Amino acid sequence: MTKAPLVNSSSSHLLVRAARGEAVERPPVWAMRQAGRWDPEFNRVRNGLSFYEFSENVERAAEASLLPRRFGVDGIILFYDITTLPVAMGQRYVLQPSLGPVPDRPIRTLADVERLEVRPDPRRFQHIRDLLSLVRRELRGELPVLVFAGAPFTVATYAIGTGKDIAATRRFAAEQPIVWEALLERLTAATVHFLRALIADGADVYQLFDSWAGLLERDEYEAWAQRRHEVIFREAAGVPRILFVKEGPYLPAMTSSGADVISLGVRHDLAAARRDYPHLVFQGNVDEEILRGGTPEQVRAATRACLAAGGGNRHIVNLNHGVDRATPVANFEAFVRTVRGEPAA
Repeated sequence: MTKAPLVNSSSSHLLVRAARGEAVERPPVWAMRQAGRWDPEFNRVRNGLSFYEFSENVERAAEASLLPRRFGVDGIILFYDITTLPVAMGQRYVLQPSLGPVPDRPIRTLADVERLEVRPDPRRFQHIRDLLSLVRRELRGELPVLVFAGAPFTVATYAIGTGKDIAATRRFAAEQPIVWEALLERLTAATVHFLRALIADGADVYQLFDSWAGLLERDEYEAWAQRRHEVIFREAAGVPRILFVKEGPYLPAMTSSGADVISLGVRHDLAAARRDYPHLVFQGNVDEEILRGGTPEQVRAATRACLAAGGGNRHIVNLNHGVDRATPVANFEAFVRTVRGEPAA
């Protein structure tokens, strides 16, 4: 597969250089949900606002996004939600405890799908564009900015109201195959549109989150996830592209998606992946459970093992998935400082 040239080919950021597969002085480090409820400073900035109130407040979301900078991370990922895009397309959500984003009107018919704007006016997600602009201005080139989108399959599960209930998603797809396929197609086109806009606005890297695709059978993964990944990575290019499938079992498919960087779960052997796919960059894969429940020394040991498996190049240090809300600050500090080769705090 021929890769598109990178727009930011002159970038000197450690994370961007590593994502391009260049030799680097050390592996870069960042973490999914590095701006989140585990950080007391994040909760101070949020100040009791509801999730959507908070994420749509550009100044507060920018402050939250930038908080991990004080720990020494090598990239800043913007604080927003994967439902930002379907909201811009015309479907509203509320965030419910233990359920996550719930649509006020779940997709049920082809007419419901056709009401979603396939290429929403970028002003419909202007707060994300403004957030990107503000964070870039505050960083003044110090660190790269990562943006993200939910992959069509995972976003579709929220759009029909099933979320991570894979059995319910399968029932919907079996009972409404035309609606399901049309929804995936529309979300794929909209995701390309969304990411292209953010790339044009100056994003340095993007990550595609397909959180629930790892629960699919192989044929389902091919039809509902893989085909969409390939389209998005082909059509939204110009910056390094990361694929995240939570504990994704289909590594050969992930590596052929067109992504420049593949994010690994703990089910994967990082050293083996690097050996088998030497042309790719891998991200991960320290176990977030160790950060949540271990001691700082256990975190340091797990991070050192990850660094050894990563071999120093073509590797971005991260977790197998997001930082849990119960993670002690000292453990996150230990994780980052170990990668940076700094002594224990």
